[in-house]
Amino acid sequence: MRLSRAIRSAAWALVATGAAAPLLRRRADLRNGPVLVAAATAPVALCVAAPRGRLRDGAVCALQMWAYLTAYEMPNDDPQALRDRVHIDYPIRIDRALGLGRIPTERLQRALARDGEINRFERTLIWSHWAWFVVPHLAVAYVGLRRPRTLGTAAARMYAVYDLGAIVYWLLPTAPPWWAAAHGRIQELEHRMVHNGEHIAGQIDGDRAGERHLPVRRMMREYGERFWGRRWNDIYEVLGGNPLAAMPSLHFATSVMAARLLWEVDPLAGTVGCAYAGTLALALVYLGEHYVVDVLAGGLLAEAVNHSAEPLTPAVHTLTRALRRLHALAEAD
Repeated sequence: MRLSRAIRSAAWALVATGAAAPLLRRRADLRNGPVLVAAATAPVALCVAAPRGRLRDGAVCALQMWAYLTAYEMPNDDPQALRDRVHIDYPIRIDRALGLGRIPTERLQRALARDGEINRFERTLIWSHWAWFVVPHLAVAYVGLRRPRTLGTAAARMYAVYDLGAIVYWLLPTAPPWWAAAHGRIQELEHRMVHNGEHIAGQIDGDRAGERHLPVRRMMREYGERFWGRRWNDIYEVLGGNPLAAMPSLHFATSVMAARLLWEVDPLAGTVGCAYAGTLALALVYLGEHYVVDVLAGGLLAEAVNHSAEPLTPAVHTLTRALRRLHALAEAD
């Protein structure tokens, strides 16, 4: 009984620490490494502390996403340091090649958009972008409702995409098209390529960039400010914690994984998931949120996780059995 209580108490302590540490890290000046370890340990500890059920499954997924958000935002704790090491030019060069001289985002906006306006088509794309914040999790929940026995593997595949993407964001911070345009880098690179290496002097900051026509507009922000009004800044502050995390596109990667998970349960639901992923891919490029190369990299990430799932299954089952044994010990009294 003493052992079971000790295991249960330790597990709940780890859950509480992992949930609280990200909230306290700035106030208490906690180091990032221990905070990440604590946040990543919390969902595992909950599997030991609480019996299996829908409530626990949902809480485990929520703690996993809490750990991901913590890792996603940390590089932007020092915005200047992040800007000093951000990669800007390589996706522009790749997209210029794919777009035959101009990045596809610029081509699409020039062909279909009107300055200062957000038409119905663009509003549809914006709302499809905003819907992404719930779509991957709804797909996992749908799997849990239709095929509860496969929920564990489905959730593991989905949230592995998030975690691997966060690692890339730390190692290879990359600017999205709207940021590169707002800072004059798309214009500068085009100028250099057209004029054989001549540079535009100086970097254009965000305020000055707003005073001139940009090759790429950030329509989501334009519409968000109109639709949400004063609430927009608060919403953006919560959801936009790291503006230099474009490669790979986790929007597209997790949407592709969602479509796969849905298809395995129900082809009709999978068809809806595929249609959404395709719409979102267009939205990400058209709205200036991602380059085409970001989207392609996101698709490759999702496929890599999917193809790695089967070889890693024995190791996951070993971990699962160990957690079940610990939970049994914790409930022994």
